[in-house]
This record gives sequence, structure tokens and C-alpha cells, in this order.
Amino acid sequence: MPLSAWIEGIGLLAPGLPDWPSARAVLRGEQPFTAAPSLLPAPTILPPAERRRASRVVKLTLAIGLEAAAHAAADVGTLATVFSASGADGHNCHALCEQLATDDRQISPTRFHNSVHNAAAGYWGIATKSMAPCQVICGFDASFGAGLLDALGQVVIDRQPTLLIAYDSEYPEPLHAKRDTPDCGGVALLLTPTRTTRSLAAITVSPSNASAAQLAEPALENLRTAIPALRSLPLLQLLARGESGRVCLDYLAPMQLNVDLQAC
Repeated sequence: MPLSAWIEGIGLLAPGLPDWPSARAVLRGEQPFTAAPSLLPAPTILPPAERRRASRVVKLTLAIGLEAAAHAAADVGTLATVFSASGADGHNCHALCEQLATDDRQISPTRFHNSVHNAAAGYWGIATKSMAPCQVICGFDASFGAGLLDALGQVVIDRQPTLLIAYDSEYPEPLHAKRDTPDCGGVALLLTPTRTTRSLAAITVSPSNASAAQLAEPALENLRTAIPALRSLPLLQLLARGESGRVCLDYLAPMQLNVDLQAC
């Protein structure tokens, strides 16, 4: 059974794509893509103590989630959320492994609480004071698709706006040799059950056995395959262009996801 909703807000941060307006211009072909490290803004919404502890993953998820909510003029404190990532905080994991490899195996409380997969969701709750439902899931390279299905399911069943935040972070060496995500990047989509004056497009997702869509620009295609959350880029390109159409996104082979967009 296809799952359908409306898209009201978009947030994006990735290497060379610091926010959604910049990415939209690149995906439209109005500006060339220029490779650059991901620029993570300071999480000023957090209280000072938590701000000092905020990891790259926390800064990333707050940036894209808040951008999507602001795009839709939504109240972040009321939004149900779905956080989806192929891993947790790579740099924190590296630091824990380094500490455990020494004679002093005492782990700091901050390192420990940042090591769990739902750390970013926890910081989101602190920052926004949200008491709304929150899901945290992982599907390795299919994490964007898994998060999209989960968020759409909540919109369809619970009839409430739901913010999907899909994200990934890099690991330092030697873990990088086994999981070579080059940098952090992510996308946020605010999905709603009904059309409003702020709706950008209707979205319908269904299973498929087709091949996943690829991007014509080699550098953008490399981002799509290198950072799991950016498997969303073909969908974002349609949204950037304001076009209706269908794209097939990577999921759990051999199953893929057909995404149909009807632009408003």
C-alpha cells in the first residue's frame, strides 16, 4: 500500500551544500557545485552546558531540523520526529576506542552519553523542549529510505506533522578504512497529513524493483553514493526544480522505493 503525505519544509547540509537555498540553486543548475567540507553552525539553541558538549552529529541534526521547521514556519516543540542514521557519532566512537585501548579505561560521562544512537534526538528534545513522539532508527545504507517510510507511516496513521531528520557522520582512521563516509551530511523533511498554503509537493512512496535514479553531475552523484542520507538527492532535485515526477531511491536491495512527487 503506497504511503502519501505533503512536504512543507526542507533542510539540508552536506559537503559544498551549506543549506537548502544553496543546494536548491546547485540542483537547479543555476550555480556550479563547489566541493568543500561541511560547515556546521554553532547550536545556539542549546543551553551553554549542552552547547559545549555538542558533537558534529548534534550540530548537524539541529541545523537541518531547524531549517526545515523554519521553512514551514512550524513550531518545533510540537513536531513528532524520526531520526535516521547509518551510524552514530564517528568521532566520539573513535575517542572511546582510543580510551579503551589505554591502561586507563575510565570513560567520561559525556563521552558515554554521546555514544548512544539516540544522542542527537536527545539533544533535539533539550533544545526544542519537545515532548512529542520521537523514533530513532538505523538501516545502514538504506537509512534514508527506512526513515522516510517510518515518518510517512506516522503521518498516515497518527495524522500529525512529522519531521524526518536523516543524517550521517564520518569516522576517523582506522575506522574510516572500513566505513569511508567522507564527511557529515543530512536532510530534513517536514511531512504533513493535509495540504496547506505552505505545501511544496505531495509525496507518495511505494515499493519497486527498478534501479535507483542517478544524478547527471558526477560530483553530486558521488555525494549521493558516499553519504547514505544523501540517497535522497534525486528526490531533492525534483523539489528544487518544482517539478512533478517519479524517482527511484536506493533501499534494501532488491527492493527500492518509487517516490512520486506532485508539485503544488
